[in-house]
Amino acid sequence: MEPIAASSWGWPLLLALLAGYLAGSIPFGLIVTRMAGAGDIRAIGSGNIGATNVLRTGRKGLALATLLADAAKGALPVLLAMAWFNRDVALVVGLGAVLGHCFPAWLKFKGGKGVATAAGVVLALSPLTLLAALLVFLAAVIATRFVSLGSVLASVTAALVAYMIGDPQAAFLFALIGIIVILKHHQNIGRLVRGEENKVSFSKKA
Repeated sequence: MEPIAASSWGWPLLLALLAGYLAGSIPFGLIVTRMAGAGDIRAIGSGNIGATNVLRTGRKGLALATLLADAAKGALPVLLAMAWFNRDVALVVGLGAVLGHCFPAWLKFKGGKGVATAAGVVLALSPLTLLAALLVFLAAVIATRFVSLGSVLASVTAALVAYMIGDPQAAFLFALIGIIVILKHHQNIGRLVRGEENKVSFSKKA
């Protein structure tokens, strides 16, 4: 069985990938922080445009807005693709959305790490899979206080769960997305190995 049916290859595939990429490449973290007068998020902390780095501005509301917007730009294009076309097209749109967030052309291909956008894609295609991945993420973060470790483990969990529940197409997509997420976390993984990774604080002062 092919991961994606042959009918989706060719121009439909390329157009779906492009549409997903354009949606995913909207840098909500950068837009939200600038509109709120918090400056250029790329000059803060890790320089990442995702919600975790937005949180380093001390503006929890901005971080939440970024998280929701980044997830939405993964979920909505996939849902629209399924409604207007078919699931094969939706799978490719989902991949494009994550690629767009991680490598936006407008920001010299320096984007976020794809976790929130990937979560949106998984939610649209397999809510049960997202629930399992979210539980693994929360368990890892609560136990270790490493958000990066939780993100990596959640990305692996998504592919495994989709395969276990009998959805090989989604499992294939989630595996590709997982590889992207892991590669984008390579510096975090290096710091984890060296014992230098920053831990998230659950105190009220943070």
